[in-house]
Amino acid sequence: MKKLVRITTVPVSLDKLLGNQLDFMNRHYDVTAVSSDRAALSKVAEKYGINHHHIEMTRQITPLKDLKSLWKVYRFLKKHKPEIVHTHTPKAGLIGMSAAFFAGVPIRMHTVAGLPLMEASGIKRQVLKMAERTTYSFANGVYPNSFNMAKIISSYGFCKDTKMKVLGNGSSNGIDLDHFSPSFITSIQKSAHRASLGISEDDFVFVFVGRLVKDKGINELVKAFTSLSQHHPKMSVKLLLVGDYEEKLDPLHPETIKEINHHPHIINVGFQDDVRPYFAISNALAFPSYREGFPNVVLQAAAMELPCIVTDINGCNEIITDHHNGLFVPLKNSQKLEDAMLRLYENRELYHSLKINTRQSIEERFIQNYLWLEMQKEYNHQLSNRQKKEKYKEKTYRTRVLEKAFSFFSL
Repeated sequence: MKKLVRITTVPVSLDKLLGNQLDFMNRHYDVTAVSSDRAALSKVAEKYGINHHHIEMTRQITPLKDLKSLWKVYRFLKKHKPEIVHTHTPKAGLIGMSAAFFAGVPIRMHTVAGLPLMEASGIKRQVLKMAERTTYSFANGVYPNSFNMAKIISSYGFCKDTKMKVLGNGSSNGIDLDHFSPSFITSIQKSAHRASLGISEDDFVFVFVGRLVKDKGINELVKAFTSLSQHHPKMSVKLLLVGDYEEKLDPLHPETIKEINHHPHIINVGFQDDVRPYFAISNALAFPSYREGFPNVVLQAAAMELPCIVTDINGCNEIITDHHNGLFVPLKNSQKLEDAMLRLYENRELYHSLKINTRQSIEERFIQNYLWLEMQKEYNHQLSNRQKKEKYKEKTYRTRVLEKAFSFFSL
């Protein structure tokens, strides 16, 4: 069986971005996951029945630690000699693609699910641009997880268009529609879950799922919701936040955190391994992110029949069509976000027309098994091309030897 190594910076990316894809690929290749956090990585590997190897990596710019990680990944790859290394997330891409190149791994693939540099400035932006360019130069293939992301990469000139390919209709993993289904929970269970969180049957719930950071638009979301509550005190609304803070990487404004902690109608449940119960008790997704590759959260929410308020950015605007299965709002605009939230609450005809189209729009384009098969095809395609190149080199070498022998004996 051919060896396939999947590398992410942190194990939660393996679990949440790839999930059962790891188990599927393990039936066709000998899969090993490489990531940080030994304990968490072990749990993810056990969950999906794959091999794993722990190497610490940071998500920050840490040159000395990054060199140490690079050396360790290089040694691992040199020892185990996989045919394919496939990286996800920016730091894992930089370290994994560099190490794979120097270790002589024949097939090096990197999936791009977002570009942090889009919200960076100054020296940090230049460093991040250099890191992306380095990652793509060491990769054989670059796989943006949305068509608009491919256009952005092309506009930066990080690699040739011929090196890039979007698999299927986009997304890193597609979506399991049996898993993300409104029917997985009963009405009685929904009512009980709402009651446990202090949500009444009359409350209209806006939900956000993801990291509670600036780049996800949380400052604007909390500002929009608090303003909505102040201007319409008789409205029966709640804001449900499902995710953890990242105070070191991308902290929120202090006043935002204060509102989250003290506003009577904002409920923060932290990170949840299973987000479906929270989608199930909500009425709409509010996702005002600044940048995305192809957001799984929006796929999941739409599959759970939630109209989605999203920023008109790449990824989001490939899942949501304005006034069809959701509403677009401008980037970093809390007033327009508040207006959209008010519209969904007040205009029930609009709300229900959007809701009808949500799941169907996902069923038509983003079924998980289809994307897995497309990725498997790509692996096989790369392996086949590699074999052809090796045969050509071998043939060329034999031809050169014969030509030399012929010229020698003809003297």
